[in-house]
Amino acid sequence: QVQLVESGGGLVQAGGSLRVSCVISGSIFSVYNIGWYRQAPGKQRELVAGILSGGSTKYADSVKGRFAISRDPAKNTVYLQMNSLKPEDTAVYYCNAFPRPAASWGQGTQVTVSS
Repeated sequence: QVQLVESGGGLVQAGGSLRVSCVISGSIFSVYNIGWYRQAPGKQRELVAGILSGGSTKYADSVKGRFAISRDPAKNTVYLQMNSLKPEDTAVYYCNAFPRPAASWGQGTQVTVSS
């Protein structure tokens, strides 16, 4: 069964840091072409960061210089290190295939940044 299990979210003050994790199982998804997405209340889901098999990365302009995506293939896990968090980063964060997410999504992990 294909699964994407996100964790590590929480409540943090503006300027703080969090690291969210995504454990991947199943054959459809791979840590080698994976991305982090987020959805804030009332907004569409958007790409935050993605990493490809060759190691190249892509970041949304709003998080460049603050967020970093990484992976541990041995653990089938992808991470998103989030620094200098802002209230506008508040959202549910999901991992999924990159650059084209699959139809199946995990439950996500809530990140709330207080001002």
